[in-house]
Formats: sequence, structure tokens, C-alpha cells
Amino acid sequence: MASMPIPLTPSRGAFGKPVAERLATTAMFLVNGLGIGAWAVEIPRIKDRLALTEAALGSALFVFALGAILAMALSGPLARRFGSGRTTRWLGFAFVLTLPLPALAPGYGPLCAALFTLGAASGALDVSMNGHASGLETRRGTPVMSSFHAAWSLGGLLGAGLGAALQGAGQGVAAGLAWPALLLGGLAAAAAPGLRDGQAPAGPSAAGLALPSAAVAKLAALAFTCMMVEGAVGDWSAVFLRAALPARAGAAALGYAAFALAMAACRVVGDASVRRLGTRTVIALGGLLAAVGFALVLGLPSVATACAGFALVGFGLANMVPVIFSAAGRSTEVPAAGIAMAATAGYAGLLVGPPLIGFGAGLVGLRLALGGLLAAMAGVALVGGRAVIPPGTAHPPPSPRPACPAGD
Repeated sequence: MASMPIPLTPSRGAFGKPVAERLATTAMFLVNGLGIGAWAVEIPRIKDRLALTEAALGSALFVFALGAILAMALSGPLARRFGSGRTTRWLGFAFVLTLPLPALAPGYGPLCAALFTLGAASGALDVSMNGHASGLETRRGTPVMSSFHAAWSLGGLLGAGLGAALQGAGQGVAAGLAWPALLLGGLAAAAAPGLRDGQAPAGPSAAGLALPSAAVAKLAALAFTCMMVEGAVGDWSAVFLRAALPARAGAAALGYAAFALAMAACRVVGDASVRRLGTRTVIALGGLLAAVGFALVLGLPSVATACAGFALVGFGLANMVPVIFSAAGRSTEVPAAGIAMAATAGYAGLLVGPPLIGFGAGLVGLRLALGGLLAAMAGVALVGGRAVIPPGTAHPPPSPRPACPAGD
């Protein structure tokens, strides 16, 4: 696909009130995040109900990721043909309808089928709503992507809290996903009228899959690296700290909590970071912060230094993916097409990261394997910024006033 850089230039547009459109788009990110959070807290109960081994559960979760990755490759052409607003509306409802399916599965085979369907709906919605957000960002002429990802992070926290509350109230597994689905259905319905298309659909002739341009290929590699690191931190941070701090095994989870909270907090101010620092600096400084964070965790393993180190990693990664997705959306004629390419690579990294660390740990030990993440982030700090500004694309100038650095 030919690269068509789209500069961030203000546009009044004639496709609905900007505030309503931004609120509707934010609501769809909240829907996806809240649904994933609600699903995450039900995983242990579904494992127990179906008497699954760890290996069986792992393979079922792999099927979820596989469905997401395959659907991501198709969602770009869907948005290109039907428009990002319409596609996001219908995929939002598809995600809501598939959310309760894993709780209804009577065995391992049906669970895998349900998770493949849910993963496909979630992955396709992820690309579509990010593509719609990229188009909105271009028309507004100012960075807004990080605020949408902040809504996703907030939704994940709210979904997990809602699921925990339902479990505490004695609700079963089916109710633990059905009640959130009903809530999300209402939110998606309220948001639907505000999801308008910023340009006419491209039509059937333009709906096919396309090879990525050189610019998008670089962004896809950057997305793969950043999300690989994020996935590895999610799955291995507590394991590493439990091994490094045997006397304080109960504190091992604090490292990931610091990482997640730092990421959510920094995304709230991520758009201001992009405006003040520029996208190249955001990527370079984010990579540097993440590398320093890993150095702190691996070099001085204690509860305090681990929390500080993983918080730095969270700060560094927080707005990288929003920046990468924005750049991918501006690098193609239809934003969702470029984002589909970058997102597919990114979620492949999210899938590959944890087993890659496990394989490395078996060869050289967990500490050295995690050191590879430090090297990856150092590499991003050195060269990653070049990928987010294709030649001829305008980008916000830096401001002398400091702001929270941007990452995922």
C-alpha cells in the first residue's frame, strides 16, 4: 500500500459535533477495556469450573490471541469499505454479544471456540476504534490518541473492579460476564450516534488486503517490540520478584501494580506530552525511561526499587502505542488500514513476548532473559523515534515546558 502521509492540520469538518464524536469514541475504548477487565477476573473461576490444567488454560488463551490477530488483518479493509464509524459501531455490539460466551462453555473445546470468537471481536474492534480515533485526531489537528488509550486503561481497572464486586456478591461465572455485557451494550448504544465517518467509504474495489509500505513496516516493527515488552512484564514481573525476593513473596505483585498504575496515569497526560515534546522525543524518552526502569529492577531487586523500576517502565511504555498507531494511521489513505498492520504486529509481539522470555530463561536464566527487554528498550530509545515521522509528515513542535513522557 502506498504511503500517504496526512499532516495534522486543523479541520472544521462536517461530520458531527467534535465534542460528541470524541465522547463517543472515548466510550468505545471504555467498552473494550471494561469488557477485557471483566473477562480477566473470571479466568480463574472458568479454569476451576472446567478443571483445566495450566497448559490447557494457556492454550485456550493462545486461541483468544490468535482470533484477535487474524481479525485485525481483516478489520482494516472493513473500515475502508464501510467507514470507520459504522464499522466501530457494529464491532462494538459484536464484542458485547460475544463477551458472555466463555462463561457458557461446557468444556475445553467449546471454550476455545468461544475465546476465538471473543478474541476476534475484540481484536477487530481494537483496530477499528483506533483507526476511527486516528481519523478524528487528523481532523482535529491535535494529538488526542493517548486520551483514548487512557480510557481503555481506566475501563480495564473498572471492569476488574466490577467483576470482583460481582464475585463478592456471590454471583456466578455467567452473571460475572452477563452483567458487564448488559452495561456495555447500553454504553455502546449511547455512543453509536456519535460515531460518524470523517470520509466517505472507499467502496468494494478498495477493500482488499494490501502489503504495508516501508513507513508502516517500520512502525509495525516498533509496535511489535513495545508490546512484546509489555506482555513480558505482565507475565513475568511477579515471577521474577518472587524468585528475587523469597522472603517477601507476597509483595511480588506490587511490581506489576506499579507498572499498570503508572501506565494509566501517564496516558492521561500523554496528549499534552506529544504536543510539547513531539513524537520523536516521546518515543526516544519513553524507551530511555523503560531501559532505566529495567536496569533498576534487575540491578537492585527489592520491593522499593522494583516498584520504582516497574513504574518507570510503565511511564516509558504508556503512550508509545498511541503514538505508533497515530503515525500508522497518518501513513495510509484510510487510517484503519495502517493501524491494522501496526496492531497486528503489536499483538503478535504481545503473544510472543512471554514465551520468548520463558525460552530464554531456560537457556540463560530469568535475569539475563529479562535483560533482553532492557536492550530492546535501549534500542527503541536510540532509533525508534525515526519511525514515527515519515518524510513530509508534519509533527507538533516541542515546547520548553516539561511534561510526562509518552509511551504505549
